[in-house]
Amino acid sequence: MIGPLLTQAVHETLRAGARSGSRTLECSLDLERSRTTVGVEAAEWIWQGQRFPYLETCKDRTIYHWVGGAFQPVARFTTSLIKLVPTKWGPPTFEIDGIKMLPTARVSPYADAERKVGLIEPRGKVILDTCGGLGYFAAWCLRGGAKQVLSYEKNADVIWLRSLNPWSPAAGDGLTLAEGDVAEQIVALPGGSVDAILHDPPRFGIAGELYSQVFYDQLARVLRRKGKLFHYTGAPNKLTSGRDVPNEVAKRLRHAGFVAEVNGDGVLAIKK
Repeated sequence: MIGPLLTQAVHETLRAGARSGSRTLECSLDLERSRTTVGVEAAEWIWQGQRFPYLETCKDRTIYHWVGGAFQPVARFTTSLIKLVPTKWGPPTFEIDGIKMLPTARVSPYADAERKVGLIEPRGKVILDTCGGLGYFAAWCLRGGAKQVLSYEKNADVIWLRSLNPWSPAAGDGLTLAEGDVAEQIVALPGGSVDAILHDPPRFGIAGELYSQVFYDQLARVLRRKGKLFHYTGAPNKLTSGRDVPNEVAKRLRHAGFVAEVNGDGVLAIKK
């Protein structure tokens, strides 16, 4: 079980309940995965028989978890600051050095993943998930009846975030999560061994190798004929970036042997 997890909104709800004289209230302590009953008192609150303190400072855009007898932010700094960030939708996003890694402005990142997974029609397929992140692609592949999901994530701190995120799927039951750089690991996969691919790399400036012709040739090699690929690119402003990344990606994928077209904030491709 993961929890309790606190956000500023939940903390304010607990505080308000205590001020109003309520004995109990209902809220979510797992980022809206479920609702639970909490006892509230002036100095602390009670959940599942355990007492927890109110925070002296509860920051916006921060998720807190209970560890070592205190609430700490779900964040780590190894080579970069990586943190789990709440959204109004419930399922969180994450940031690396302040850069948001999932779209959240107009849609839940979880629902966004559902739409993109639907493009590759996961039922019964072996799927390569190149950059696992929080695992939302993998979660929807499993819900969609995928036979197997092979997921890679090279950042150990992101894998740690997954372990505390109730919306992230656990490895097992069709999901294999490997800690490793897919740009290096893909050469070990047999040709034609996957039925579909989901490719959600960091932006070009951070991980240019995952947009390279060499890598796209590898994607084509491991994908069976007529297999589908969805490649998230985002929609960088051509006027400010000076580049048309989605169309650059589509051009390289065509060179690798795909029929490829821009689709929303990415490229949908089918291997010839």
